[in-house]
Amino acid sequence: MDVMMLSRLQFAITSMFHFIFVPLTLGLSILVAYMETRYVRTGNKMYLRMTKFWGKLFLINFALGIVTGITLEFQFGMNWSEYSKYVGDIFGAPLAIEATAAFFLESTFIGLWIFGWNRISPKLHAISIWIVAFATNLSGLWILLANGWMQHPVGYVLRNGRAEMVDFMALVTNPYGLLKFGHQILAGYAVAAFFVMGIAAWHLLRQSNTEFFKASFKIAAVFGLVASIGLAVVGDFHASGVAEAQPAKFAAMESVWDTQKGADYNLLLVPNPSGETNSVQALAIPKFLSFLATKSFDGEVKGLKDIPANERPPVWPVFIGFRLMVVLGMVFALLAVIATVKAWRGRLPDSRKFLWIMVYALPLPYIANQLGWLVAEVGRQPWIVYGVLKTADAGSPAVSLSQVWTSLVAFTLVYGLLGAIDIYLLFKVARKGPDDDLTHIVKSATLQGA
Repeated sequence: MDVMMLSRLQFAITSMFHFIFVPLTLGLSILVAYMETRYVRTGNKMYLRMTKFWGKLFLINFALGIVTGITLEFQFGMNWSEYSKYVGDIFGAPLAIEATAAFFLESTFIGLWIFGWNRISPKLHAISIWIVAFATNLSGLWILLANGWMQHPVGYVLRNGRAEMVDFMALVTNPYGLLKFGHQILAGYAVAAFFVMGIAAWHLLRQSNTEFFKASFKIAAVFGLVASIGLAVVGDFHASGVAEAQPAKFAAMESVWDTQKGADYNLLLVPNPSGETNSVQALAIPKFLSFLATKSFDGEVKGLKDIPANERPPVWPVFIGFRLMVVLGMVFALLAVIATVKAWRGRLPDSRKFLWIMVYALPLPYIANQLGWLVAEVGRQPWIVYGVLKTADAGSPAVSLSQVWTSLVAFTLVYGLLGAIDIYLLFKVARKGPDDDLTHIVKSATLQGA
């Protein structure tokens, strides 16, 4: 492999590994904040135990997310210097705001939440975790606005051999970036919901802390149901945005080779990467693909044959990744509906088969998130900034093959170790269950509140 391919592989490995932790942080921060709020409002010690237990898992995940995210920005300078020079004035702005506003806010109040149990009032303590949750999601907004600009560049001009920003608000209000943010945030909420339900189901199968985990499961089930429905709605609008801004990606997602009006949506088909003929089709919904793309049953869907061959993304990974992501999204919605109904009717302890399903379903939202990013990033190729700068022109010319190999191996080994530590700690804390002795915390919280 050459330097370019190795640099792409390195960024893919580090970013996908980092993104194992991000979705859970987005969603679990909300759930922990809600649980602590319930404790403050009701005084019910079970919600305090929930806050402490799920909060420990949140902190483990949060720490790994911070560590693995730092290396990504270094790679822009080390492996992608031409990209940084060409679009740095634009791409750097949202990342700088994310670091100075969201990340510092998040870091400050996570420290207050960790060390403030015995030092501030329960209300202020609960407010601190809500600020962490807000800052975490705000951080996601700025990062996804930056990525949204790469997918659909707006508010810039090409001048002096580089892209220069002329309209910051265009970047902030970029519909592509906002839809991407909404889709990703809801995907993170789904990860957190199934994470909580999966662990709760495991303990319910063992009749361990039954009331505690029934309550945790119930909260997560409702959260997961809302997230799953939201994913379907926002995903539909996002697909239309992709069809408008990146017709090549949309065509690859659906394996459409010939431009057509009133295009059918094929539930089952085999993509034809060669492009000589259309794909083998079956179980088609008439004109529904045109509706998804244009919100008109007679709308035109551009085919890959009308896109230059050197501007087409790889069809197979985009097509298969998109199909699997959609199927998993449907599974999440179905499981969330069943989980909510069983939780509210109090039938969880007697539903052992369903509880086992929820245990094994825990990693599925993680897989769906990775598939979503595969579709988004591979589907954008061969562009690193769609229609503006190609990936082949964005690398660092001074980096040698041996340097990239060395950093790739080092990142892989270190990240592998960090991943093993993370899984060990999460498994250890999750298996142990909640602490029973909260006397010192409750007593301190009562004194502070008084």
